[in-house]
Amino acid sequence: HLLNESVADGVTLHWHGVDVPNAMDGVAGVTQDAVPIGGEFTYRFVANQAGSYWYHSHQVSNEQVIGGLFGTLVVLPKTGHEDAIDVVAVAHTYAGMKTINGTAGDLTVPAKPGQQVRVRVINTDNGPIEAWVDTPFRVLAIDGYPINGPAEVTDRSVTVTAGGRADLGMTMPSDGKAVRVQVSKGTAVILGTGDPAAPPQPTAALDLLSYGRPVALPFDPAKATRHFDYSIGHRPGFVRGRPGLWWSINGHLYPHVPMYVVRQGDIVIMHIDNHSGELHPMHLHGHHAVVIARNGVPATGSPWWIDSLNVLEGETYDIAFVANNPGIWLDHCHHLKHAAQGMVAHLMYEGVDTPYRIGGTAGNRPD
Repeated sequence: HLLNESVADGVTLHWHGVDVPNAMDGVAGVTQDAVPIGGEFTYRFVANQAGSYWYHSHQVSNEQVIGGLFGTLVVLPKTGHEDAIDVVAVAHTYAGMKTINGTAGDLTVPAKPGQQVRVRVINTDNGPIEAWVDTPFRVLAIDGYPINGPAEVTDRSVTVTAGGRADLGMTMPSDGKAVRVQVSKGTAVILGTGDPAAPPQPTAALDLLSYGRPVALPFDPAKATRHFDYSIGHRPGFVRGRPGLWWSINGHLYPHVPMYVVRQGDIVIMHIDNHSGELHPMHLHGHHAVVIARNGVPATGSPWWIDSLNVLEGETYDIAFVANNPGIWLDHCHHLKHAAQGMVAHLMYEGVDTPYRIGGTAGNRPD
């Protein structure tokens, strides 16, 4: 239940990574009006996706998320939850200061020799972070979805893109030494007693394209009924009447970006191509997609399910998903300054409309 006590521009709640019904997605001007001071809104959905998620305002989101209008949501399975120490580690930068869970410095968590620990790294900043551990660890989940057959990792970092999550698992050493989970260069989670020195950052990141064991997908991408291109560029033009160099999608500038249109049950393959000169963390609302190839190289490891994907300059990705959640959904860059500069597209189901509009009396500004 959301009550806006004092946010002058209005506020919403977007449940990042949770595939909620469209009316609960919390995007001002698309699924609801921004909630003004004194206003209220109740979000209703079934929390049936176990995993690590977060929520944030999607009204003037570039300013409001940076300022701290966000929180975390951890959904535990109904049964069979492992008896492990469960640590939430939220990375956020306030005015240039790196924090974990809103506090500068390291987060210390008691842990005994032999105990299992899960550290849920959640990146709420605009850019990617690297996480690494000074003891062998496993990547248990990405963006809320478990990795199948995760092997122990050493001498590798894990890239957590803007908006993304990575659950890291480790066993506390039998000799009682503390474990340091570095959450970017500025902060760490200290497990156990002591203050171990920061381990050097590995020279390479773990490649999730080949990590874990493969397992059959719940659908066949080879039977795709829709093929879309999402080509990211940078070109001169006008956005909101202002001249400049702007991010483009398939050559178009906001708001003149044609919608991606699907029907219920479609199998969709989207080819993402970044030739814009910068990296972009791409976030699709309402759906999880699976990575099937990067730079033309097929995925060979565990299914790599994502709702937030780090796309470097010059990279291409092919992702696939099933259109099984009707509505109008954002598909945008989660570097929120980029979204504010027009890097926003939409996925729309045939026959779906919305009474909400950008601007208007509610002052809806989702970016």
